[in-house]
Amino acid sequence: MKIIVLLAVLLLGGGGGLGALLGGGQDGGLSAPASQSVSGQSGGADLGALLGSLGGGSVSGGWEGQANTGRLDETVAPGAREKYTRLLGDGKDTVTLMVYMCGTDLESRSGMGTADLQEMLAADLGENVNLLVYTGGCSGWRNNQVSSAVNQIWQVKNGRLACLERDLGAVSMTDSSTLYGYIRWCAQKFPANRYGLILWDHGGGSVSGYGYDEKFASSGSMSLFGVDQALGDAGVKFDFVGFDACLMATAETALMLTEHADYLIASEETEPGVGWYYTDWLTALGKNPSMPTIEIGRNIVDSFVDTCAEKCRGQLTTLSVVDLSELEATLPQALADFSRSASRMIEAKEYETVAGARNGAREFAQSSKIDQVDLVHLARNMGTPEGQALAESLLGAVKYNRTSSNMTNAYGISIYFPYRRSASVNQAVSTYRAIGLDESYSQCIRDFAALQQVGQVGSGGSGSPLEALMGLSGGAGGGGADAIASLLQAALGSGFFADRSLDLNSAAQYVAEHRFAGEDLAWTSGEDGTPVLRLSEEQWKLVHSLDLNLFYDDGEGFIDLGLDNVFDFDEDGNLLGNVEKAWLAVNGQPVAYYHASTVDDGEHYAINGYVPVLHNGRRAELLLAFDNENPYGCVAGVRAVYGEGETGTVAKSDSVLREGDTLEFICDYYSCDGTYQDSYLLGEPLVVPAEGLTVSDVPLEGEVRAAYRFTDIYQQSWWTPPVP
Repeated sequence: MKIIVLLAVLLLGGGGGLGALLGGGQDGGLSAPASQSVSGQSGGADLGALLGSLGGGSVSGGWEGQANTGRLDETVAPGAREKYTRLLGDGKDTVTLMVYMCGTDLESRSGMGTADLQEMLAADLGENVNLLVYTGGCSGWRNNQVSSAVNQIWQVKNGRLACLERDLGAVSMTDSSTLYGYIRWCAQKFPANRYGLILWDHGGGSVSGYGYDEKFASSGSMSLFGVDQALGDAGVKFDFVGFDACLMATAETALMLTEHADYLIASEETEPGVGWYYTDWLTALGKNPSMPTIEIGRNIVDSFVDTCAEKCRGQLTTLSVVDLSELEATLPQALADFSRSASRMIEAKEYETVAGARNGAREFAQSSKIDQVDLVHLARNMGTPEGQALAESLLGAVKYNRTSSNMTNAYGISIYFPYRRSASVNQAVSTYRAIGLDESYSQCIRDFAALQQVGQVGSGGSGSPLEALMGLSGGAGGGGADAIASLLQAALGSGFFADRSLDLNSAAQYVAEHRFAGEDLAWTSGEDGTPVLRLSEEQWKLVHSLDLNLFYDDGEGFIDLGLDNVFDFDEDGNLLGNVEKAWLAVNGQPVAYYHASTVDDGEHYAINGYVPVLHNGRRAELLLAFDNENPYGCVAGVRAVYGEGETGTVAKSDSVLREGDTLEFICDYYSCDGTYQDSYLLGEPLVVPAEGLTVSDVPLEGEVRAAYRFTDIYQQSWWTPPVP
């Protein structure tokens, strides 16, 4: 990567600063103040709520419904099957816990597997709990016992780690047959009336599934069908299946597991790197091996969330316990009804409503664009009886749920719903067929993605900030319905659109009638000389997100300094172009910053974002957090980013940076004619000092160009010309 040196002078006191740049209840900020009535140009309607929703699911004013966090629900819905596991009671139960620890780079880079083994060794397991650990998937374990060459099986007992199988060969841990063999071995060697399975590693959610074996990277992850196959072939019914991995608390995971387990314990969001904290809940189970499973789950959730709050401040955290017997009885019909209702809405030219519900839903791992959203939040946003019924069935099945204070509208179960990118639709549908998910949901997401693709082809869009950099207007649109239909015939002859239930001409007509006129974006001068951008209320309804995109002119080209959810309006609902010539810096070095999420309930706020970096030479994201206690920001951790084709999973984050770690900041770079060049290094490498890192904002010397990126209901992007 080429190194670009960006000169800056630290801001010494006064002058706006991050409060104004990043919002969070400061002046400027995320939206028009709630108390301010903003009237549009199409008849004086109140636009406050509309303009305040431009961050989509990344911006939340708090829980939109009653939070289901911190309350243990011991009820069971009528019609739920009997639990597979029958408790003997009075401490007579025998428990065999199987931990499938694919160490991968979590261990080789940060020793997270070793840390969790130490937590297990510190637990008092008593006489009736068998704790077994399968190890592998790692190029270099950070302890002197576990082999990096071959897979092994260990028993944790009396504070010691005993090797029961020393050489199981070097085989991929994302191969379902490896998991199957481990489960069968444990059930035969350590029979019990209670079995628990914990899958430890990275997770990718519904589409990508579980696990990344760094020794067999080309083998990919284990799909949900692969997990289903391993558990089915092993023939063991589990008390609970847990994922100490990211993003696995999905409806698809839960429905797949109903034939294999009574409970699912997993996270909707990416997990902080510390993962589950094992000592306390294992000790409690050792004292009472007859403990009800939902209480085991509650202990796991509480210890995890509390530990993350202590060690990983600022990072997003979720964990929930789902009753699979109840889910099996209530979710399939409710999800089918919801899916058919959404498809009817799309066919009835209500795509805008469905897209708005999806855009406004709490989204997880947003920077990774895996398209997983909280299903309760999505269902409620739809505003239909079917959506409300689905939400109620889900809330009943989630028996315990907790989140960090900077996370809202995460009710315990997510789902894949394509929007940020549609490339995974076919893979998702294939997985759904393999695990037996009702076809109506597959049809729903195909219908939605098909009309979205129609909109992308037919509406135009800038595609890149080139026009903004050069002061040109946005890309031309597709024109009328006939012109759009002609474009579609050429562009959409294959792919998932071939299975569409939508009529092509009807879809083209819809797009022609619901098209954002991005080519008309233009700045004019307000009464006080401030640049303003005027849109009608109907046009604002077609905007799903708005971001400030800042570029620095270094004399040879343009440095892209990222995207922030920062904007303000005048009393007439016009976008104001009063942009400060300042940006975010880490230890005084300006960086490319990308806003990820905001929670602001009017009293407390939390803003999360990231900076692309090389962390000790490897691609990663430096996680930044801003809240009431840290209004100028702090570094919350660092998370690995994998290359194209390396794995479909999303990495857990390291909890902290260590003294001596090296950070090299990454930015995108454009030539003077606006052509994208590549990703470049920004400034000099930064070695993390003993006192840690500081976050601030700095004024930028030289020429800075600011443009706003509008994203429409089809996820097409349009950039304004540079703010005058």
